[in-house]
Amino acid sequence: MTLKVTDREQGGWAVFQVSGEMDLVTSPIVRQRVHDAVADGRRSLVLDLSGVLFCDSSGVGVLIAARRLIRSCQGRLRLILPANGAVDGSHVNRVLGALGVRRLFDVYPDVGTALDDESSPLSA
Repeated sequence: MTLKVTDREQGGWAVFQVSGEMDLVTSPIVRQRVHDAVADGRRSLVLDLSGVLFCDSSGVGVLIAARRLIRSCQGRLRLILPANGAVDGSHVNRVLGALGVRRLFDVYPDVGTALDDESSPLSA
């Protein structure tokens, strides 16, 4: 399976809709899109990972690198990892939890909640 990344501006946020598989071959696509967004001056990013069916360690590495990059420029990164996302729940949510790194991210159940500055992230 391939990886598809689409993006749009919404409420001052760059929203990236990611679907497919994040693995060694496809994860660099997400890394490049995040880098391009930051290079374009965007500092508020939402990565909607609800359509990601598989994520290996290279995908997790890209997410951690994106967090580090955004933090280095005082930006904001929010992940969409719905409990009942891609098919039987968010694969990415399970992987991040299993690796003990989910707590590093501000996680929201959907884009609308992530874009609302009054909303709080889900607990890890």
